[in-house]
Amino acid sequence: MKKIKKYFSFQKLILLFLIIFITFSFVLISQEEDIELSDSTSSDVIDAKDYKFRFVKNEAFGFGENLEYNVGYKFIVAGTGYLKIDKNPVIKSGRKSYVVKFEVKSLESLDFLYKVRDAFISIIDIGGIFSWEFRQKVREGNYKRDSRAEFDQVNHKAYVKKNIYDIPEYVHDIISAFYYVRTLELNKFKNGHVLYLKNFFKDTTYTLGVKVHGKQTCEVEAGKFNCILIEPLVNQGGLFQSDGSIYIWLTDDDRKMPVKVATKIPIGFVEARLTSYRGLRGPLNSKIKAN
Repeated sequence: MKKIKKYFSFQKLILLFLIIFITFSFVLISQEEDIELSDSTSSDVIDAKDYKFRFVKNEAFGFGENLEYNVGYKFIVAGTGYLKIDKNPVIKSGRKSYVVKFEVKSLESLDFLYKVRDAFISIIDIGGIFSWEFRQKVREGNYKRDSRAEFDQVNHKAYVKKNIYDIPEYVHDIISAFYYVRTLELNKFKNGHVLYLKNFFKDTTYTLGVKVHGKQTCEVEAGKFNCILIEPLVNQGGLFQSDGSIYIWLTDDDRKMPVKVATKIPIGFVEARLTSYRGLRGPLNSKIKAN
């Protein structure tokens, strides 16, 4: 009986680590208002048809991309998740935009320990790869939170519930920041180079650093890949400080598909490992072999 209790306690610990991972894993934003989160986009903040936005070349991702992951510690799988781009665009502020969804949940067999059903949506401008809107629906144990932030990228304002905040141009939520990084030619940066983005958090814009560590191979359930390792650095405005605790392996090709995300904990790493993928924008030239 003691062994069984110890096992269940360890499983619960792993699930708590899963929650830590979830909260960073492309989601550092934590607005605190309570609103209903629906499947449709909200009313446009402004019509931006005539505004001269930047254009970002994107060969990395497109409509219909679907990436699925197992999340756990070593041989223990505690949950599953996916990153998905809807097959059709939405019009946001007069501009065509991607609807990117990130969902994660604990395994049903472990729900009695700690049930997780979290969903996040980012509305990302197709041409400029910046955020128009960020929404989240968090269900973790007995805790619930629904929230939304909208971005007026013409007048540089963020709308959070009834509050309005100043923002710089092309500000990101954390999901749009990650997809923007995927468009960059990361293999041209020297090891140790740090990129800087602007990320809106709660009521303030913070600097999000992304450190490039260079090339590695990475093997997961979906196969073995040549990758580029990056490390998000959060100096403030997030759950983690700049302590080197988060690593992301992206395929070393035009797709820059996230193969693995690892979060450092005292006894090792909690990992999200790619199990399957479909709907890619083009071929994966980085793939070494299938598992």
